[in-house]
Amino acid sequence: MTKSHLQKSIKFSLGIAVITFVLAAIFSVVSSSILGGVVWIIGLLIVLLIVLIGVFFDMLGIAATAADEVPFHAMAAEKVSGSKQAIVIVRNADRFASFCNDVIGDISGIVSGTATAIVVLQVADGFGQSDGSSFQIVTSVVLTSLVAALTVGGKAIGKYLAINSSTNIIFFVGKTIAFIEEKFKIKIMTTEKKEIRNK
Repeated sequence: MTKSHLQKSIKFSLGIAVITFVLAAIFSVVSSSILGGVVWIIGLLIVLLIVLIGVFFDMLGIAATAADEVPFHAMAAEKVSGSKQAIVIVRNADRFASFCNDVIGDISGIVSGTATAIVVLQVADGFGQSDGSSFQIVTSVVLTSLVAALTVGGKAIGKYLAINSSTNIIFFVGKTIAFIEEKFKIKIMTTEKKEIRNK
């Protein structure tokens, strides 16, 4: 590895670390604030939503590494919306996967664990059980196991879909990014013609 590559790698890693710190703080504050004002059944649904977010982004990251950019070149030649964004995603699969799997995926796992602990306390309070009671311990074990099972099982299904439908998944992401860029007039990723044409 050359010095320039090492510097780029370190810079990217530091950037990812900063982004992770900020997003983790936001996720934790928002989830804790929301969970603090709802009944336990709604809190459980929020935990499941956080798990699904982690599973979804894990699938996106794997799909990016499994996808081939060739089909998107034909789409780009016909000026299909989202095709250029899809090419950029595939060419930067390592960074895209790092963001989806390591940043969003890991944050979702951490936040879902914290959120589950809050829901356990809500369930115990709702049934009039004191801290440290056998009811609370059993509830904690059941909910934690449920969240873990859904996370692992969901990611297994996501991996299967990502590997077998990578083109469709990345094209969907490309179209979504293109829509956001056109609708809100913001630039999420660079898609210059030179970058698209040259490998």
